[in-house]
Amino acid sequence: MRRIVIFLSTSGILVLLSASIFARQQKTSASGEASNVTPPLKLVGRYEFPSDVNGRFDHLLVDLKGQRLFTTPQGTKAVMVFDLKTRKLVHTIPGIEIPHHLLFREDLNRLYVTDGGDGGALKIFDGKTYDLIKSVPLLPDTDPSIYDPATKLLYVENGGKDAKMAYSTINVIDTTSGENLGSLTVDSEGLDGMAIESSGATLYETDVAKHRIVVIDRVARRVLTTWPITLGKTAVTLALDEPHHRLFVGCRSGHIVVFDTATGKELQALPINQGVDDLDFDAKAKRLYAACPGGDGSVDVYKQLDPDHYVSLGQVPSGPGARTAEFVSSLGRYFVATPRHDSTNAQILEYRVQ
Repeated sequence: MRRIVIFLSTSGILVLLSASIFARQQKTSASGEASNVTPPLKLVGRYEFPSDVNGRFDHLLVDLKGQRLFTTPQGTKAVMVFDLKTRKLVHTIPGIEIPHHLLFREDLNRLYVTDGGDGGALKIFDGKTYDLIKSVPLLPDTDPSIYDPATKLLYVENGGKDAKMAYSTINVIDTTSGENLGSLTVDSEGLDGMAIESSGATLYETDVAKHRIVVIDRVARRVLTTWPITLGKTAVTLALDEPHHRLFVGCRSGHIVVFDTATGKELQALPINQGVDDLDFDAKAKRLYAACPGGDGSVDVYKQLDPDHYVSLGQVPSGPGARTAEFVSSLGRYFVATPRHDSTNAQILEYRVQ
């Protein structure tokens, strides 16, 4: 079955032919025969947590050199580490009040974890021994971060409403020395998703509190402008197609809003399941992956035909509450965290890109 999906953009009406896959693995037709439509992702493995791991996840990270998967089950107040080859739990790093974002520097063999606990900190661990090397004090609600590999700087969001502050702070951390190089402030009680240019100095932020995108010059450490978001609500995650000047904004209302970064204009909104928390763009295959926990949970996949046209490749089932994901281009894998529900332990689902 195929369907026509119509999107209204600022340049007119875009009519997109969708390959209507609401892609459930081994989906059968009314006659009972297996569908011949290939889903965009195929489940190939599971990483199971102990039965006492409860609550949501916030970030996943793959260490290719060490063949490890780092996870953040927040109820454990720890980072839990799995072996990529055996899919078995190999270590638990305790002492992290609310584990959020992760960074791993292979050259230094160090793990960086943002801790959103009462104190707020960036915690740096030895990648071999898992010992704490340094804790960089920040503000409460230390949460998202984004890494600039060219400068080795990490930009970390903290402050805002949960810290009882009327503004948010973005701190700049030298990941080599562990030094806090200073900060910039943003007039918002709630920042969330981040995206960074590699060819320029621009840092993009979702301002959940004020329904807008904040555009920042990360070198000058100042806000350049803001762009209102009108085609979706509760914007929490970003992905960037830098060569084509497209910024993808994941909104929990059930939309991916597409911006033109050259003009700051909204172009269209792609419908997805509700509650998205992680959004990835595969620049090579021209695909968008959105991890959405709505209903039974799904990964919503779009194919970019060109910067103004997108075709839905359908939805791949994940699990209730499955909102945390990580796309690893070099492996051709997509990892999704599913919290504990009913009698099923928390798991990481590993999908192969097809």
